[in-house]
Amino acid sequence: MKKIIVIGSSNIDMVVKTSHLPAPGETILGGEFLMNQGGKGANQAVAVKRLGGNLVFLTKLGDDVLGHQSLEYFKKEKINTQHITLDQNSASGVALISVDDHAENSIVVASGANMQLNEQDVDHVVEEMCEGDILLMQLEIPLQTVMYAAKKAFEKGVKVILNPAPACNLPKELFKYLYMITPNRIESEMLTGLKITTDADAEEAANKICAMGVKNVIITLGSKGCVIKEGSISYRVDAFKVKPVDTTAAGDTFNGALCVGLAENMDLQHAVLMASKASSIAVTRMGAQSSIPYREEII
Repeated sequence: MKKIIVIGSSNIDMVVKTSHLPAPGETILGGEFLMNQGGKGANQAVAVKRLGGNLVFLTKLGDDVLGHQSLEYFKKEKINTQHITLDQNSASGVALISVDDHAENSIVVASGANMQLNEQDVDHVVEEMCEGDILLMQLEIPLQTVMYAAKKAFEKGVKVILNPAPACNLPKELFKYLYMITPNRIESEMLTGLKITTDADAEEAANKICAMGVKNVIITLGSKGCVIKEGSISYRVDAFKVKPVDTTAAGDTFNGALCVGLAENMDLQHAVLMASKASSIAVTRMGAQSSIPYREEII
């Protein structure tokens, strides 16, 4: 099977479930506390592995209690830890997450060792890249590292998929290395300057992103599904109807599942359907990686 190389962040998520998200200066008593594995890169890597993908995962942890805990967790998930390193001079990444009764969340991240993931680290996995493989990245690591990895992968004929989260301004040069980009509504608005309230708005935004140099665009719209620009055609895929509990890793589950489908030679529409089903299961459970389904749950 084609390899799916995930380069990205790994955090420990400290989650509080509460009635509503606190306003500035407000203290809310009560609520349920959970501590989970998280980070967009690690979430996507776990999704790829649980859904049957041939995973290569590159990340950096702190050489601390949380880092060693994460390393043991990845081993239990049967993830090859060859390219997971411990940085002696940085703390492990931590995310502080509040989740309200409507499954909306508020997240603050202390990136720690994630921001030490560099070009030399990327070089260690470049040797494993083959034409037709898939590289999946996000933006919780240095943008310079993302640029370097995208260029190296593109030169080797690897399909580079960028989940541009969290939202930020991207250099124009990056787009020419991308096979696909998967922004949500907010990220799409930031990339294009267009306000998205309808499918037509999303399609216009997808066209504008394509004009930047990306052939394939998927704009995810939560419970409203997603709008897809595949080459010269556009279409939408509806979301599965569920009652959400926690949306923390829904997008990461979507991206991991999407890559598995593409690696298995599914056409894009069927890969998106599988990804939508996997993410719909994830939002019905609390926690990031603990919410990610296994392959048998989406068949």
